[in-house]
Amino acid sequence: MVHGHSRQPAIARSASPLTGRVRVPGDKSISHRSFMLGGLAAGETRITGLLEGEDVMRTGAAMRAMGAHVEKLGAEWVIQGTGNGCLLEPEGALDFGNAGTGARLTMGLVGTYDMQSLFIGDASLSGRPMGRVLDPLRQMGVEVLEAAPGDRMPIRLRGPRTAAPISYRVPMASAQVKSAVLLAGLNAAGITTVVEPVMTRDHTERMLVGFGASLSVETDAQGVRHIAIEGRGRLAGQVIEVPGDPSSAAFPLVAALVVPGSDVVIENVLMNPTRTGLITSLIEMGGRIEFLGRRTAGGEDVADLRVRASELSGVTIPAGRAPSMIDEYPVLAVAACFAEGATLMQGLEELRVKESDRLSAVAAGLEANGVDCEEGEASLLVRGRPGGRGIGGGMVATHLDHRIAMSFLVLGLAAEKPVRIDDQTMIATSFPEFLPLMSKLGASIEVLEPVEG
Repeated sequence: MVHGHSRQPAIARSASPLTGRVRVPGDKSISHRSFMLGGLAAGETRITGLLEGEDVMRTGAAMRAMGAHVEKLGAEWVIQGTGNGCLLEPEGALDFGNAGTGARLTMGLVGTYDMQSLFIGDASLSGRPMGRVLDPLRQMGVEVLEAAPGDRMPIRLRGPRTAAPISYRVPMASAQVKSAVLLAGLNAAGITTVVEPVMTRDHTERMLVGFGASLSVETDAQGVRHIAIEGRGRLAGQVIEVPGDPSSAAFPLVAALVVPGSDVVIENVLMNPTRTGLITSLIEMGGRIEFLGRRTAGGEDVADLRVRASELSGVTIPAGRAPSMIDEYPVLAVAACFAEGATLMQGLEELRVKESDRLSAVAAGLEANGVDCEEGEASLLVRGRPGGRGIGGGMVATHLDHRIAMSFLVLGLAAEKPVRIDDQTMIATSFPEFLPLMSKLGASIEVLEPVEG
């Protein structure tokens, strides 16, 4: 996707009650890591429930370009991995499209190999900073042979003959940076340690242990996590069942809370405690969310969620919760539009370096639809209007950002007036089934004629 691509606007209108049972696609974070670790491990990895969005497929293509055999057989993805330390130099560029997670984690995975690799992406990804990953890789001996200004794509890496293990304190709450360093440590002789002051999603740690890596996690008296991985160990192929993505579940979940009379069940949702900040926040606001059939699948906690229309109240969301819900703030802001009183979201600085400056994009979209909000440097205040009185009627600029697009379509389902977005094509990067799934529940969303430019 590039600037000048054909845009396809969409419009959402107030809906009759949403009802039914749905299952969201597999978790995006776990799907990326399944392809990476399956492609690296010796032997066969079999994956069910994988998210087949464009972003994850880019990661699969990258692993294939470096020697892994990746194919889909029926409902399963089957991977024959190369073995740790045995990735091949890719012949061409690794094109990650819009996939920030895939790009940053793969830079860590391959950067420490004694070979060159070229990373490219679409216009959105090419505008996102990569220095946060490149800085620790440089400490391990990786050369950045070329990069656009500000450590942006296209980026060409040259790995060292022997990568140096490091101890790296992550300067921001970022699971991507933590994961990139741990993956780089797989090909460094000795112990690589990541010091994490604020815990972020821990799928990389869990999955590395599952594949056989020698990894330990210790938490000191101040609550700081020290994650140590021993390099050059053997990884063995695994069987993985990918649970439903809570970031995708967020959209039908919030829609069911704000569309009057709704009663929806969302099946098989990942309940990892590093990913449930949105659900915690919505329950604090008065959301009626029940956890049905709690169980364990693939080493992760999952549950079915029953969600019913609720009278919400504004609350203050503490900054410390941000790492467990960083992708869900746009749709939380939509929920806040229908709450009684004000909702204050804090600690949002990471939103400024997502697919778009999500903080500004959300604030602009709310203002375009008559919502009273205040954008701070790292905060957002939304003053709600129960029943959606006076909300809607605007056009939202999505900035090539799938979560902005889906969030504002949810806004239109409960607003007094319809809400338009300028483009819905990028939704396929993370949630290809979004429109048919929402339609199945009774949502009124119409895709309009394409617009050039």
